[in-house]
Amino acid sequence: MGRRAVIQRTTSETDIQVTLDLDGTGEHRVETGIPFLNHMLAQVARHGRFDITVQAAGDLCVDLHHTVEDIGIVLGDAVSQALGEKAGIVRYGAARVPMDEALASAAIDLSGRPFLVFQAPQLRGRIGDFEADLVREFFQGLTNHLHANVHIHVEYGQNLHHMAEAVFKAAGRALDQATAVDPRLPGIVPSTKGSL
Repeated sequence: MGRRAVIQRTTSETDIQVTLDLDGTGEHRVETGIPFLNHMLAQVARHGRFDITVQAAGDLCVDLHHTVEDIGIVLGDAVSQALGEKAGIVRYGAARVPMDEALASAAIDLSGRPFLVFQAPQLRGRIGDFEADLVREFFQGLTNHLHANVHIHVEYGQNLHHMAEAVFKAAGRALDQATAVDPRLPGIVPSTKGSL
């Protein structure tokens, strides 16, 4: 019995399916219709060591916003479902990742209480056809449906692609740590309350 999930979400704006295996090797197949987002989700899979398939169709003729946010939502739902009651997990994860001149960090607590702190004022402008502001929208959707406390910080950088990629890599690595099984606490929820 693996820690897997399949989530389908269909609205008038998007149709998204995510298949996730938390205990994978980083295998991924990502088709969102947004090349830059495909590249970023591949980073999450590879550096988080999750096996992920993402199939998304959205109203890209209107804007990329709905598709980006909804993919974050569905990925958050998938991780939550795969974790179940969260018994035996580490719960916390953090990573700092350099990407050439950029440095970003991500810290995650799978607390059951969604809250995003996103400190990246440098992420303004366009990365090809992708609005850099949408990075925050992705993580807001993910945070809300992952029911996690997520802190993202771009410490410095000049190239928007490098800064965004460092964020996604750091988030993948932090999520890998937080979702990992703690061999010292088999079946125990990592909270004094007894639930997350």
